[in-house]
Amino acid sequence: MNELPNCPVCGSAYTYEDGNMLVCPECAHEWVPGAEESGAGDGEKVVRDANGNVLRDGDSVTVIKDLKVKGSSSVLKIGTKVKNIRLVDGDHDIDCKIDGFGAMKLKSEFVRKA
Repeated sequence: MNELPNCPVCGSAYTYEDGNMLVCPECAHEWVPGAEESGAGDGEKVVRDANGNVLRDGDSVTVIKDLKVKGSSSVLKIGTKVKNIRLVDGDHDIDCKIDGFGAMKLKSEFVRKA
């Protein structure tokens, strides 16, 4: 029988395959086998846009959905181009300045690489 690796998050031995992914039933962590060694081995978090493209500091992105701006009555419209992003840790993983709005944090799931 094919031995599957333990979960990298909780160490559980009860991992199983789901397509090309491995899943841990105890902590619900999902990962691609071999991705830890090749991509994130240096400890950096990989941030992906809505289409799955890897984002880096200094990239330009486009907003793919109308977003309400918290604390304001204005809306960030679909198609707004954001230049020179900076990746940060946290729920909102993009820090940027948008013309007409100022400094703002965005979630990577609502942008695509330009």
